[in-house]
Amino acid sequence: MEIVVAPDPQSAAVEAADWLVKQLHLAVSKRGEASVALSGGSTPALMFAALAKRAVPWQATAIFQVDERVAPADDPDRNSLLLDVLRARRPVINLMPVEATDLAAAAAGYAAELPDRLDVVHLGIGDDGHTASWPPGDPVIDAPGLVAVSGDYKGRVRMTLTVAAVNAARHRVVLATGASKAAIVERWLLGDQRLPIDRVRRASTLVILDDAAAARLPCAPPSRAASGGSRRPR
Repeated sequence: MEIVVAPDPQSAAVEAADWLVKQLHLAVSKRGEASVALSGGSTPALMFAALAKRAVPWQATAIFQVDERVAPADDPDRNSLLLDVLRARRPVINLMPVEATDLAAAAAGYAAELPDRLDVVHLGIGDDGHTASWPPGDPVIDAPGLVAVSGDYKGRVRMTLTVAAVNAARHRVVLATGASKAAIVERWLLGDQRLPIDRVRRASTLVILDDAAAARLPCAPPSRAASGGSRRPR
């Protein structure tokens, strides 16, 4: 695991976007195509905006969702709306079929669309230690296969990549910003196995924080400007 600390949320988002661009270019140069699974939530919007301005091999890049709320297409709760900023660049965007009547069958169908191995999975972390849509105490965290459906969490059932799908990816990046994330980031990085995010494979995982989210880490590296952030392997 490698940790990057940036001074603020905008800088952290730019750091994450620049790293993602590098990984997608490398994937295309090696295999002729790239794949990335993107999470929703409040944190990644700045990263998506930065990505939309970068020179990315979009025509050779397939975008998948890490998770999605079961809700109508135009519902403001949908993570898919965050991807609208990227649509003008014409990537292939594969949305989770959460409007299907048979969610279990839809999850299996989405799993069949995934590549054998995703190049990058982007994750966040909730204040309760969840990532993707693996709520604390939900059996979805032990679900077999690559895509599953969680129970109700904060008023929504969700479709999500499984632990197996996330950990099979070539790379993972966790982006977390803000003081509200400091305590949970500390618990995770110090090895609290009760947290769902602790199931994420640490090898080939980059963690990008801002100063506020890193405030409780022991010996946290000093932050620097984006694209030159301080890095510390773990």
